[in-house]
Amino acid sequence: MRDRSFAREVAQEHFDRTRPADWFDVLYREAGGNEKLVPWADPTPNPNLVSWVDREQFSATGKRILVVGCGLGQDAEELARRGGSVVAFDISPTAIEWARKRHPSSTVDYRCADLFSPPADFHRAFDFVFEAYTVQALPPEVRERAAHAVASFVGSRGQLLVVCRARDEAEDPGTMPWPLTERELHFFEHGGLALLALEDYVESDQGETTRRFRALYGQNGG
Repeated sequence: MRDRSFAREVAQEHFDRTRPADWFDVLYREAGGNEKLVPWADPTPNPNLVSWVDREQFSATGKRILVVGCGLGQDAEELARRGGSVVAFDISPTAIEWARKRHPSSTVDYRCADLFSPPADFHRAFDFVFEAYTVQALPPEVRERAAHAVASFVGSRGQLLVVCRARDEAEDPGTMPWPLTERELHFFEHGGLALLALEDYVESDQGETTRRFRALYGQNGG
C-alpha cells in the first residue's frame, strides 16, 4: 500500500486558491524520480478502468481519447495499447517529462496543460475522456469549475468515464484525496452531458477497503 502522507504534506503546504493544482508539480519534483512517493504512480493501469473496458467490451480502436491528469501515463498507455489515438495531459511538466522517459516508444501524445485553462483544440474534441482522482484532489471550492472543464472535452457523440473515491454527504470528507459525493458528480453534467450509469461499490486493495464511484456520462444523452 502506498503512503499518501508525503502527497498530503505537499498539497497542504502549497495549496493556493488562485492556482489550486500547482502543488502537483511540486510533488513530482520533490519525489525526485521515486515513484513510491507518488501515490497514484502504480506500475499497472487503474483496475477500475481496465475492468470497465473489459466488461463493457469498449473498443478504443479508431477513437480519439483524452486522459485527464495523466501522471506517469499508465492509463494512457493502456488505452493506446487497445488501439486508441490517445492524448494525455498533466499540469506538471515534471510528470510529463517523467512519463515520456518511462514510455520511450509510446504513441501517446503527452502534453503539459492546465485543466483550468486548457488548449483550445481540446474543446469538444474527444470520443472518450477518462478522469480518475484529479477532481477529488482539488479543494471543494474549485471542483465544479474543474468538472465543467473535463466535460467540455467530450465530443458530440463522446463519453466520459469518471472514477473517484466516494462518500455520503453527511460523512466527514477526511484528508486529501477527498472522496466525492453524488451531488459533486452532478458537476460533470455540463455542456449537454447526461449521467448514463453510476456504480457505487467497495474495493479492497492490499488490506485497505475503499468506497468508489464509477460514473459514465454521454454527450446529449448519447
